[in-house]
Amino acid sequence: MPMRKFISCFLTLCLTVQIISGSSALTAATLEENIDAIRQVEQKAKNSQEAARALQELQQNASAHDLLPLLKAFRNANPLAANYLRNAIETAAGRLEKSGESLPEGELKAFVLDTNQNPIARKIAFDLLTGINESYREELIPGMLSDPSPELRREAVQRVIDEAKQLYADKSNDAQAVFEKALSGAVDNDQVQEIVKPLEELGVKVNLQEHFGFLPRWQLIGPFDNRELIGFDIAYPPETEIDLAATYPGKEGEVSWQELSTEEEFGILDIATDIGPYKGAVMYATTEFVSAKEQPVEFRLGTPNAWKIWLNGELVFAREEYQRGMKLDQYRIPVTLQAGKNQILLKLLQNEQEEDWAQKYQFQFRVSDSVGSAVHAEKE
Repeated sequence: MPMRKFISCFLTLCLTVQIISGSSALTAATLEENIDAIRQVEQKAKNSQEAARALQELQQNASAHDLLPLLKAFRNANPLAANYLRNAIETAAGRLEKSGESLPEGELKAFVLDTNQNPIARKIAFDLLTGINESYREELIPGMLSDPSPELRREAVQRVIDEAKQLYADKSNDAQAVFEKALSGAVDNDQVQEIVKPLEELGVKVNLQEHFGFLPRWQLIGPFDNRELIGFDIAYPPETEIDLAATYPGKEGEVSWQELSTEEEFGILDIATDIGPYKGAVMYATTEFVSAKEQPVEFRLGTPNAWKIWLNGELVFAREEYQRGMKLDQYRIPVTLQAGKNQILLKLLQNEQEEDWAQKYQFQFRVSDSVGSAVHAEKE
């Protein structure tokens, strides 16, 4: 066969194999382009066509060594982009495993152990790793009691809880210490409750306010007017100055700051019960938080009322919604505390509904890290 014809036939065969397999290896540049397309996807379908095309190509063509760049792309990705990346990784990994291609075990383990990586991506890598060899669970989970990945930490905490329960059932003197170890990492209330009951039976009282980082002492002023819901957009005096010695005209006469504190274990401050069951009203609450350093934290708020929050005079979030119900960590607001004193101002608005279920006027407020561990103020 002439050489030219042989080469032609060979290229035709290669093309046929490529078409049949439906895939080809991604170049580094193509991989980066696909990742960029996914990271640029936004809510309301902006850039969604480009992201969908990139997702399909990654699902079909990503190699085992492309998984690590995809995992690293989670850093600073928006939630929608993160969903695309998860889909790409899990589909590609499933395809690779089905075809018998080995996943990069050592790289996956190193990624899981790197707590600076995105927590969601680390959990995906952990699942891939334990899919290769389940023994990695026994090796890694015990060291994750304070892990920044909520899911990995939860599994580590549950393991210690189960150990403590067995010791407790066996009437071992070590049970208390192991329950306290579990509590040191527990951030989910259901797990905390699993720990608190046996500890109390052992004579140990757990301070839930301190454990979760609730702020139980505030200065409050009001009521100001919120009839016909006018108060949300009105900047009453506390929004421009916080002077705890000042008095102002209020909805029902002169108002001044008064202290409100709570011993309720989940830090609930009840305005309707402890100050007044005001309707069509605005109340302001303020407190200081002394931080040892500049640091990112989350303000975690629970309230059935409309609200706004300021940190050091800057509005950080607001929600005009009434009687939605109240639960622990209902709202999570990422903020950055400055070193030293930080002034927190909370505006709480009650509407004029008369139904029994619309009478709650209360809030709970805590400061935590992104996982939910309490961040405590420095004592002055």
